[in-house]
Amino acid sequence: MNKRETGSAYENRAAEYLAANGMRIKERNYRNRSGEIDLIGVHQGYLVFVEVKYRGGVGYGYASAAVTYSKQRQICKVADYYRLTHGVKDSCPIRYDVIAIQGDTVEWVQNAFPHIYSCR
Repeated sequence: MNKRETGSAYENRAAEYLAANGMRIKERNYRNRSGEIDLIGVHQGYLVFVEVKYRGGVGYGYASAAVTYSKQRQICKVADYYRLTHGVKDSCPIRYDVIAIQGDTVEWVQNAFPHIYSCR
């Protein structure tokens, strides 16, 4: 499998895991010119933006630590645009989660980081 096929396979695995644990998936691979969000869903009254990270081993570090500040900021920009273009009210609670797949282990980190406001 190439890198894109591998990413898609693990995003599908993450979506199945989330759905089995009560999340309703609304979007997959939402893109705009600022970037991409792997999964968008609704869970326990929250609109949730999910980043999926996979690592086969620990040679390149842990999957759960792979969502850097820069990536978080980018996800927040994309989420802001999504909310604007989809008529999501400011009063709608949002959350940023990470699904970290390390080998065969799936870890769901809810509320993994706060919203990062951008001045640009």
